[in-house]
Amino acid sequence: MAHLALYTFGVLKSPLADPAPLPREFHDRAGAIYRKFGEHPGYLARAEAAEGERNTHFDSDRGAWGEFAVPAWYGKGRTPETIAPAASLSLWTDLRPAFDAIFTGPHREALSRRYDWFERTGRPGYVFWWVPEGVVPTWQDGVSRLEHLHDHGSAPHAFTFPHSFAPDGTPAGTNG
Repeated sequence: MAHLALYTFGVLKSPLADPAPLPREFHDRAGAIYRKFGEHPGYLARAEAAEGERNTHFDSDRGAWGEFAVPAWYGKGRTPETIAPAASLSLWTDLRPAFDAIFTGPHREALSRRYDWFERTGRPGYVFWWVPEGVVPTWQDGVSRLEHLHDHGSAPHAFTFPHSFAPDGTPAGTNG
């Protein structure tokens, strides 16, 4: 049985270390969102830094998920004072549970505020792809799929909710 991988990527308007209210508000909401995802049927796992790690995204131990990576077009800092990416990598059982988790509850509320927190890059903010059961996608896999989606549009290799595909590569139709 295949699992659905999801990579999300955005560039914050201000570095995470900025004490201004908007970056703090975004950062503070993330914990509640991840806890809610963890309770959601269909959620399997997400890439997290090893227990107790408090480094930048770029030097945290992510275990089987591989070394943290960002798209080539990310041009902001990589130090604790300047880092501004907001990225996630997760596994789901299928499109419907992922859709339900993303478009309900605290994540739905956060989506309504995304333009307060994130720059408008003109690039996709997320990408899905199927992986065989037991395979853990890496950050570099997510970056490659997101860049492919940007360059070629939705395809079985890299897709979005509105233009999704089943594990066998057939179009899955519109979700939602």
